[in-house]
Amino acid sequence: MTASRFVSEALDELHGADHFDSGQPELDEWLRRHALTTESRRTGRTFVWSADGRVVAYYTIAAHLLMRDDLPRSLGRGNPVQIPAVLLAKLALDKTLQGQGLGGLLLADAVGRVVEATRTVAARFIVVDAIDEQAVSFCIKYGFTQVPATNRLLKRMSAAAAQISR
Repeated sequence: MTASRFVSEALDELHGADHFDSGQPELDEWLRRHALTTESRRTGRTFVWSADGRVVAYYTIAAHLLMRDDLPRSLGRGNPVQIPAVLLAKLALDKTLQGQGLGGLLLADAVGRVVEATRTVAARFIVVDAIDEQAVSFCIKYGFTQVPATNRLLKRMSAAAAQISR
């Protein structure tokens, strides 16, 4: 399967997520049990890639608020006490797609959607709370900065927008 075959679309009841298996049970169960509720409550938006009627990748984005004092000085300096951000809350690929470079394309899809949204609603950072060290390394590879002693990573919206426009 090539990435050009996939188009992200908003999750709905018709997307088959029952067999989604990313190798991370927490992410798989969240998609099956909570994603549609999150959609209906408008606390997060989930977008999926599907193949043959079943979900093969997804990400969830939500509004977020950072506190300047929780950031390293290099990132917090010059910002208001409360900093608007977008949380990339979930991102997962089915095992059938892993190892093909599609994770970076899924991340680029999510970042592109966030950058587009911030043309209308302001946000300073994209935030990721990585599930494990492998996810931390993945995000660092794509230009996110790790907040010391945490699995939290940030990317300035200006940097994300510059990458998208290339």
